[in-house]
Amino acid sequence: MDWLSYFVLTVGSLLFLLPLFWMVSTSLKTSADTLRYPPVWFPVPLQWENYGTLFARFPYWQFLVNSLIVTSSVIVGTLLSCSLAAYGFARLRMPGKDLIFLVLLSTLMLPGVVLIIPQFVLFHRFGWINSFRPLIIPAFFGNVFYIFLLRQFFMTIPRELEEAARMDGASYLRIWAQIMTPLALPALIAVALYSFVGSWNDFFSPLLYLSDPEQYTVAVALNFLAGGVRSRPEHHLLMAAATLATIPCLLVFLAAQRWFMQGTVITGVKG
Repeated sequence: MDWLSYFVLTVGSLLFLLPLFWMVSTSLKTSADTLRYPPVWFPVPLQWENYGTLFARFPYWQFLVNSLIVTSSVIVGTLLSCSLAAYGFARLRMPGKDLIFLVLLSTLMLPGVVLIIPQFVLFHRFGWINSFRPLIIPAFFGNVFYIFLLRQFFMTIPRELEEAARMDGASYLRIWAQIMTPLALPALIAVALYSFVGSWNDFFSPLLYLSDPEQYTVAVALNFLAGGVRSRPEHHLLMAAATLATIPCLLVFLAAQRWFMQGTVITGVKG
């Protein structure tokens, strides 16, 4: 029955790839072909100039750079804060550590919508509105889900390595930086990939905190390319922008796929 399994997987894969193919196909159509019925799946000729028009009419490079700045900063902050917190919960001994970790996990049940207004008021009083700081700085204070994943990975590392380092006079911070972090590379890459996709595709937070069009990220820019009350949607340009926004996610996932799978699997080995 292996042929049946391969057939089902192939059909399922094609169904998942169909929207991606439609996006790329539409990005290479004329404006008239995007509205034609029956749909045009294979445009002839290919309108490669749609991408040139996109960059000529909109500051799309600036949107890409803004997303890159925010996403890379979020990844750095997430890896630093979450790995330090996870190492503390996995290795350090202190009274009430398990209770604190339980309270930390319980915050996952708190709906994110109840934090929108308090966070906005707080950032407004800090004078951070219309800047990248509300999008970046919270990442340096940890993420509960990522802390849990990294803690699970740290608990699989033999304690003998840490004890040997302590006997040589290494501090906890040095053990974290030179022993635990390199060994936890698969889990860190998995967290970095999750963080990258979440930050790169984040639409609500940039829309809420950014009002200057020059600071828009790609996700917000795509919404404005979709048209509005005074402008009609140009689907071929919108799909060209969406294709360019998708490429970084695909490249990052393909480059880190092996580490991502390994890190995700191992984090569930030990509780």
